[in-house]
Amino acid sequence: MAMQTEIEAKFLEDVDHDAVRTRLRQLGAMCEQPMRLMCRKNYDFPGSLLDGRHAWVRVRDEGDKVTMSYKQLNDRSLHGMQEVNLVVDSFGAAEAFLQAVGLRATNYQETKRESWLLDGTIEIELDEWPWIKPFLEIEGPTEQAVRDAAAKLGLAWKDALHGSVEVAYQAEYDVTEQEVDAWPETAFIPVPAWLRAKRRGKHA
Repeated sequence: MAMQTEIEAKFLEDVDHDAVRTRLRQLGAMCEQPMRLMCRKNYDFPGSLLDGRHAWVRVRDEGDKVTMSYKQLNDRSLHGMQEVNLVVDSFGAAEAFLQAVGLRATNYQETKRESWLLDGTIEIELDEWPWIKPFLEIEGPTEQAVRDAAAKLGLAWKDALHGSVEVAYQAEYDVTEQEVDAWPETAFIPVPAWLRAKRRGKHA
């Protein structure tokens, strides 16, 4: 299976999930999965994966299925993330496999996600991550499809961000990408004091 380019954009500013839901219904979109808790573990070889590439392996319980993915972030452009995804039998079996081939868990993450399908091909994800404001992701088969969906939802393309979730944390906290990657647990508990101290002034 060849790696696929993940064509998606994140929108962080002033995202009201209820307003987005209303607009999606007006556009005829279908809610495919209601808001649910998703748990994931990220894995790496000791050191770094594959000659220092910004890459990792993820196991994720998505509520209706469990997936195992190889993710490679080449850059933070619209086309910068590549991935290979597999559906697996169980979270535990995937963990056992990865550990058996020498990978180690680097962190555990909880999120909440609601999934919508627009125009048959555009995936709209309403995301909630611990300690930051709700945001949304749009993923589609082409850049133009993603741009068109954003316009339909009243989102300004100049506000689009790309890549993994670190950009959302960096928008609210004075942290580096490497710091976010190194957090051992990101869960729905009160904001830790060490992170609260790093909150950017405009979000205080």
